[in-house]
Amino acid sequence: MTAACGSRLAVIATGAINREADGGMSDLSNPSDAREPRDLTDLRDLRDHSGDGNALAWTAVWAAALQRPSEGSDKNWALEGFADQTVRQVVRVTGSGTAARITLSNRYGTAPLEVAGATLARTDRGPAVREGTSRRLTFDGAPSVVIPAGGQVRSDAAEVSAAVFDSLTVSLYFARPSGPATFHAQAFATAYRAAGDQLAAADPAVFTETTVSWYHLAAVELADGGPARRDTVVVFGDSLTDGFSSTVDGNGRYSDALAERLAAQGLTRPVLNQGIGGNLLLSDSAWFGEGALARFRRDVLDRPGVRSVVVLVGLNDIGFSEVDLPTYKPNPDRSADRLIDGYRELIDAARGAGVRIIGGTILPFRGSEYHTPAAEAKRRTVNDWIRSSGAFDAVADFAAALADPGAPEALAPAYDSGDRKHPNDAGYRAMAGAVALAAL
Repeated sequence: MTAACGSRLAVIATGAINREADGGMSDLSNPSDAREPRDLTDLRDLRDHSGDGNALAWTAVWAAALQRPSEGSDKNWALEGFADQTVRQVVRVTGSGTAARITLSNRYGTAPLEVAGATLARTDRGPAVREGTSRRLTFDGAPSVVIPAGGQVRSDAAEVSAAVFDSLTVSLYFARPSGPATFHAQAFATAYRAAGDQLAAADPAVFTETTVSWYHLAAVELADGGPARRDTVVVFGDSLTDGFSSTVDGNGRYSDALAERLAAQGLTRPVLNQGIGGNLLLSDSAWFGEGALARFRRDVLDRPGVRSVVVLVGLNDIGFSEVDLPTYKPNPDRSADRLIDGYRELIDAARGAGVRIIGGTILPFRGSEYHTPAAEAKRRTVNDWIRSSGAFDAVADFAAALADPGAPEALAPAYDSGDRKHPNDAGYRAMAGAVALAAL
């Protein structure tokens, strides 16, 4: 069944590996305009000159919230990992630039991870890449890298030109057994696997296996030669943010629709999706990620350039206390008051970081396995507080936007994916429409 702690990444000189080994819980108590890419033709200019006033400004244009290796209810490659295999992963970026770099993570690994090679290219179709666009990535000048257990690395800069909403393909070759893989379970985007070193493969037919998760890939960043900007929007929460039941490879999540809506209004800016299917506000889960309170600083506040965050979480805290799930035990009975206390912690942390925080109301779910009179009462209480308390900087009333007018405790049929709690693509577009752009 699927439902809806970190430390800052330092600015480093290109060619230096940034390794993070942060194994603890996050501590919440510690506190533009669209541009055409500039032409950066000399890799000597693609540097982060730490502190010298000539730093290249990098912007995360895609990111994924990472999880412990698990199979859960979705078949993936996380537990088995990789050995003498190449994995190709396709991501759509929400910014532009002429220089690119990636972040790879071994956050939940128990041993060092060797990445024997990596490339970045413009996507053609499926696992195919556009001819002449593939770039070998290096790490501190080397073609391979070893990421310590619990750590992450950034690649060096590469000349890759990308426009807003372009798709980029990241290929990773694992020569030796990787062990279980840090991953993002529900990508709703196809990943491809081939035997051997296929980093330079032009024939997509060598990629004979597929799944719909992302592996070890934490972020893609672009630079366009312009100044640093603080205009990134993060959407944060559970499967309703992650995009569960959206069309695979269709970029139909509400974060995608929100980025497109901003661009249509001439307000292009990065929109990062930090949702995890099944995520809870108050509890960690082996299958559904660290709880929202535990990961909020790492996944949102510690990302450079973040201006605002839209929070939509709590559905599973309510629902899991109403059903017996083999993938989540125990199922604590979380009161509405406890959920509200959790939201206040997120609000305080965002305010302390100078980030605007928008509260999303929990969608109706009558007809799903979550729905009981007690669960509905909690949802109503929480949503009433989100709407009326004034605690958030703004409210995105997702529940009102997607409710059935004749039965507001249920999703409107036109927006229901079929399970009575997750939207379809049209529903995710309606969610994006419920976010006031001025609030961002």
